[in-house]
Amino acid sequence: MSTLHSQGSRYALAAQEDRSAPRSRVSIPATLRPSGSKGFQTVINDFSLSGFSATSINRLHPGAVVWMTIPGLESMQAQVIWWEEGQVGCAFEQLLSPIIHDNVLNRWCDNGSYNPPSQYIR
Repeated sequence: MSTLHSQGSRYALAAQEDRSAPRSRVSIPATLRPSGSKGFQTVINDFSLSGFSATSINRLHPGAVVWMTIPGLESMQAQVIWWEEGQVGCAFEQLLSPIIHDNVLNRWCDNGSYNPPSQYIR
């Protein structure tokens, strides 16, 4: 049974490391709120269909549920996968729609400036 357990642990580790969804380097100001706690300001450092990494001075424990909010979008539920030296990696509860993913990438430049959708520019 311990062999099965260690194989399961190796599988879980490999699954966490498998980044099948391409990640985009970004700099997006956001709010991160651990479930049942007060939210705090953060910066999203990378973003994909399956998750994100962000700055988090507050230690967040693997398995914790968090809500990430980017300006102009509804909050997205995610689970903490890792926390290390002020950075947190989270997996979205449900994969993002490619439309939402592309919308976020199109609206935010690498420097963190907001690009409103063209219908708002007059």
